[in-house]
This record gives sequence, C-alpha cells and structure tokens, in this order.
Amino acid sequence: MDLKLQGKSALVSGSTAGIGFAVAQALAQEGVSTIINGRTPARVTQAIDKIQQTYPAAKVSGIVADLATKEGIEQLFQQVPHIDILINNLGIYEPKTFFDITDEDWLNIFEVNVLSGVRLSRQYLPKLLEQNWGRIIFISSESAVQIPVEMIHYGTTKTAQLAISRGLAEMTAGTGVTVNSVLPGPTRSEGVEGFITQIGQDKGISPAEVEAEFFQTLRPTSLIKRFATNEEVAALVVYLSSPLASATNGAAVRVDGGVVRSIM
Repeated sequence: MDLKLQGKSALVSGSTAGIGFAVAQALAQEGVSTIINGRTPARVTQAIDKIQQTYPAAKVSGIVADLATKEGIEQLFQQVPHIDILINNLGIYEPKTFFDITDEDWLNIFEVNVLSGVRLSRQYLPKLLEQNWGRIIFISSESAVQIPVEMIHYGTTKTAQLAISRGLAEMTAGTGVTVNSVLPGPTRSEGVEGFITQIGQDKGISPAEVEAEFFQTLRPTSLIKRFATNEEVAALVVYLSSPLASATNGAAVRVDGGVVRSIM
C-alpha cells in the first residue's frame, strides 16, 4: 500500500530506541525525511546508522537535545523550524507506589511526558494550520484509561496527553491537519526487555515464563497474551501520519492487544 508520504518531513521525539525508533524507521522507509531525537550524540548516531544500514536510501538526520527541557526545545526549534509530521513519543515511566511518589517525581514525569508534547505542538501546529496539512500524534498508553496502581503518576500523564490531543484536534476543524493519540498496550521496548531479563534472573525462570506470568497476573485482560512489538505499534502510527488517514481526527486509537475491556 502506498501511504503517499513521499516528500513529507517528520520529527519523532525520543526516538533512539523502542517505539520511537520503530516509528522513525517506518516513516523513513515510506520516504519521509525523518529526524531522530535523543539526548546523546552516540545514541542518535547509532539510531541513524541502524536505519541507513537497513534502508540505504532513507533520508534520516538527527537532533541531539533534551526535549524535556525548555532549553532543549529552543535548541531544536533553531535547527528545525518546520516539519509536516510531529510524533510526540518522548516519555518515561517508573513503577512506584503512590505514597512513595514525591512532588519532584510528579513534576519530572509531567515535564517529560506532557510538557514536551505541549511545547512542540505549540511551536509546530500554527505552521501546519497555515499550510493546511499536517499530522500531530501523541504516543499515549492503555494506562491512560486503565490507570496502573503501580505507577499512578505515569497513567495520569498519559490521560493528560489524551486531553491535550483532543483539544488540539478541535483547533483543526475544517483543515487538512489532524491530531490523534495512539494507545499502545504492553510493548517489548528496551526497558521492558531489561525488566523481563532482570525478573527472570531474580526468579530463576526463563523470559518466556516471565512474560506468561506478567499477562496472567498484571495484564490478565490482554487478548494476545504477549508483549506487542515496537513494529506493530509503529505500523498504526505511520498510517495515522499519512494522507490516507485524513478522516481520523481527535481520536484515541488503541493498539493494546485488547487489554482495555471496552468496545469504545
């Protein structure tokens, strides 16, 4: 299927690994001039090289900036004044009981997960509206609608992303710009891989057994009974980034493996 993305440009925040990297790679494969973002030159260079090894013709560049800070955002704007597609992927999570989440923890996770997307959208949305075409996508989570008791602060930031995304979409009425959210479920990201390995070592069981136990106890409503791959999530994000998805706006689209027990 031709997604009609040739010649477009995109920025994927926090894209040196995991879902962000998979999205950047899939966009580049479709002919999008894609900007990788990370906090260290080594990670950004490594991500670019990996994509170009797989797709030698890919148009990929990198920006080293901490987009969880105003200074990092300003640094990015100076180098990238305009894009067609913005993927607000940057995010962190940390399992922690509610009583142990400090004010500093709350402020930090909101700065990273919420304000990074707010600042980027505030910069780029006016230009997208002016040209009458563009895409903004927030990478939220099923945790936005099923708040995990083990990390309430994380779930709260993901709910906030849904509200921001819908509010911005209202501003695009009658234009060729869309703003949507994608809600991945448990996904085999870099962090999850480490989590599985560590738990397996601690319990003396295999990674496969750790995964099975996770979906039996922590995410029993999953219908696929496994972690989704980064590529499975990226496929949906790239479709929503394309002109083919022009009738999807203001939506929260799930790629959660059926974890959320709802038909809406």
